[in-house]
Amino acid sequence: MLSFPTTLSSLPEIIDGLPNISGWETEVLSVVNHDQPVFLPTTNIRLEDVNAVFAIALHMHQPTIPAGNGGTLISNLQYMFEHPNEGDNHNADPFAYCYSRMGDLIPELVSQGCNPRVMLDYSGNLLWGLRQMGRGDVLDNLKRITCDRNYQPYVEWLGTMWGHAVIPSTPIADIKLHIVAWQHHFAAIFGWEALARVKGFSPPEMHLPNHPDALFEFVKALKECGYRWLLVQEHSVETLTGQSLTHKHLPHRLIARNSQGETISITALIKTQGSDTKLVAQMQPYYEAKTLSKQQIGSVFVPPIVSQIGDGENGGVMMNEFPSAFKQAWRDMVNNGGGKSGVVGMCGTEYLEFIEAAGCKPEDYPTCQPVGQHQIWERVSPDNCQPEAVENAIQELKQINSNFHLDGASWTNHISWVKGYENVLSPMYQLSSSFHQKFDQLQQLNSTEPVTRQSHYRNLLLHNLLLQTSCFRYWGQGAWTDHAREIYQRGENLLQMN
Repeated sequence: MLSFPTTLSSLPEIIDGLPNISGWETEVLSVVNHDQPVFLPTTNIRLEDVNAVFAIALHMHQPTIPAGNGGTLISNLQYMFEHPNEGDNHNADPFAYCYSRMGDLIPELVSQGCNPRVMLDYSGNLLWGLRQMGRGDVLDNLKRITCDRNYQPYVEWLGTMWGHAVIPSTPIADIKLHIVAWQHHFAAIFGWEALARVKGFSPPEMHLPNHPDALFEFVKALKECGYRWLLVQEHSVETLTGQSLTHKHLPHRLIARNSQGETISITALIKTQGSDTKLVAQMQPYYEAKTLSKQQIGSVFVPPIVSQIGDGENGGVMMNEFPSAFKQAWRDMVNNGGGKSGVVGMCGTEYLEFIEAAGCKPEDYPTCQPVGQHQIWERVSPDNCQPEAVENAIQELKQINSNFHLDGASWTNHISWVKGYENVLSPMYQLSSSFHQKFDQLQQLNSTEPVTRQSHYRNLLLHNLLLQTSCFRYWGQGAWTDHAREIYQRGENLLQMN
């Protein structure tokens, strides 16, 4: 069990009808910033027995929309239940079961002598929405595999942006607010000790910023918030010389360099390309790992890792095919090495702790940077790295290459999260700017109660984060942009109040 300050009292999950997303920043950061091993003390695998590894993550999300009685904020899942004849809303019950079922599948497999692993990524919107709609049964089922020590070795939670915001188009000042809001909310539901074990990060839509300053602030925020690694999409990164990755089954060191010339880095596990949901539903990472053998990092030979993430509820394959394929794969492993040797499943943090305990150093990992940055750094010499020089290089590239952009890259790369969404983005940046103008100075003042613990602050923060939810752009114009406009207006109205 991880040790952390014992004086911490448990957090309330709901305060004045709002999710707990702020107010305990000092306590959160004291819990997450530690170097204690998370999985090594409890794992039942020995690295020397392993040839190759796979890791799968399930991404779960439902947006919050102003569509309840009287326009109250509710989960889209609740709206689906209440309007079963619209679109695919008949899937509401299967979706709800998908959010819960890992709490059944993991104990079942463990009881059968299997050695399963899964990583879970739930947006803050979804966690709040489940509580709002009275689905504490789902959260309790998840608590079982999160807080019961019998199941902790098999499950890893990944942090994410509370409001499912795509990072490249999120106001830079709000990136850390989303990260810390999720940590607050998670600790309030699952406890401080569970939060202390969250060391990997899953960016919504696998969207990685490629603007130098946005990336730098993102990585800086992750490290300040105690994260050791993040999951990145294979085609959203390149080598430092602008090539495609050649060692995609090894951890990488993601280099972030800003327009001032400062650099920072964090470990990245590479999510390989492909039809994400189908690959996870059919447990393809396991079968791919079977084709691999040990590779060298520095002077150490380590098992490679196949990393994959997919929506945990979306589409027929995840709703219908995944449970049987998931169980079949772990049972197959039991018959081939007992699930503890040869090809095995691991969680991301477990794998990294293993190989680093074996002598791997993060500075020896192959390096990468966001796609397109090589072209910028070709034009900016290291001894003249200034914001003006970087901006000039970016403008030059845009003029000579119509495909060059700094909108980031994601697993939905055919969709621009910026073009055509000015009617959402402009209000989003406006509300964020007004929010920071109102509160940033107040936070510097000494007070008996932190500003961030005040209900008015929390309500405004909530509207600010909700407006940045990706769904208001992903699903195109119409009802979704109308929802965004309504949230913006409510945020502006709240700003007028003292």
